[in-house]
Amino acid sequence: MDGIDRAIVVRLQQDAGQSYAALGAAVGLSAGAAHERVRKLRERGVIRSTTVDVDPAAVGSGVLAFVMVDSNAWMGDSGGQFAAIAEIQEAHIIAGSASVLVKVRTATTEQLQDVLRRLYAIEGVSGTQATVALATFFERPLPL
Repeated sequence: MDGIDRAIVVRLQQDAGQSYAALGAAVGLSAGAAHERVRKLRERGVIRSTTVDVDPAAVGSGVLAFVMVDSNAWMGDSGGQFAAIAEIQEAHIIAGSASVLVKVRTATTEQLQDVLRRLYAIEGVSGTQATVALATFFERPLPL
């Protein structure tokens, strides 16, 4: 990735819906050249997807929790089981006192409790420790 590619990715992280003309003007390229660069970034896997940043509270998912999942077995092969729980936004195998860290969004704490019950149904899960976020200062895009 050269400096122009990095500038393109930074701009797309700020507003993925901008036109190629606007993107190109911002980085010193024509619309067609910007489009070609974006296409190549997608082909190389640098850009994995184009998404919309939705306010979770506005769509009924205002409860945010980070859950440390304890286990009595290796959890490295259980990614599909975590992915099957729709309220889990992210799941990470981690080093430390827990085995997996998940990011969960629900509408209510009752729904969060239901997610915790479903986590216990995953083979090998022996415990959970949930931390509910009261407010979010910021979430930032990947620094380039």
